[in-house]
Amino acid sequence: MIAKGESSSDDAVTFRRDEFPRFANAEEWMASLGNVPLHRIWFNPWPGTATVDDVVAIDAHHDRLCELVDGTLVEKPVGFDEDQIGTNIIMLLGAFVKANKLGFLAGAQGMVRLLPDQVRVPDVAFYDKSIAYDRDDPVPAIAPTLAIEVLSKSNTKGEMDRKLREYFQAGTSVVWYVDPPTKSVTVYTAVDQSTTLGEGDTIDGGAVLPGFEAKVCEFFA
Repeated sequence: MIAKGESSSDDAVTFRRDEFPRFANAEEWMASLGNVPLHRIWFNPWPGTATVDDVVAIDAHHDRLCELVDGTLVEKPVGFDEDQIGTNIIMLLGAFVKANKLGFLAGAQGMVRLLPDQVRVPDVAFYDKSIAYDRDDPVPAIAPTLAIEVLSKSNTKGEMDRKLREYFQAGTSVVWYVDPPTKSVTVYTAVDQSTTLGEGDTIDGGAVLPGFEAKVCEFFA
């Protein structure tokens, strides 16, 4: 006889109910993740029981990028077009950052422990030179000074709203959401403060990258 909340020794997956946030139903759980498509949620390890080590292992053995959200592995959508846009942005920012010795950049493999046991993977990230981290840690506990996300078709509003809150909660100063279909960039200086720029506009680095300017259309060249 198996007691309520326990698993038999023959179960493929075992977990304790107090190991992850409790929800009344699956709808509440999905809402907490931002209603991401189900095909992006990994079930090995079981949702609610995953760790930072699992994120590293999946990247190493399956060549997949996953974010860790409340103990659940959520695969990050990566496409050719999004990666090309991210590369364009790195090229534009990289020369400026290096010439002015402002800090360093990371691309789409730059996994960070944004909050305790929460892993995020910005497509491009700038880190101020004052930020130090453990180079032996594959998922350092640091927050980008500027985080840039290139939106994919399967990204949901709820997912990106939650990610935006986490960036600012962790100490990020500015977030750019780059939208390929509309060739626009929304610049967030706070969760509730943003400006959207079209491809004919000029984007600047504000206080985090003083002096940097580029045409938005260059992101999508």
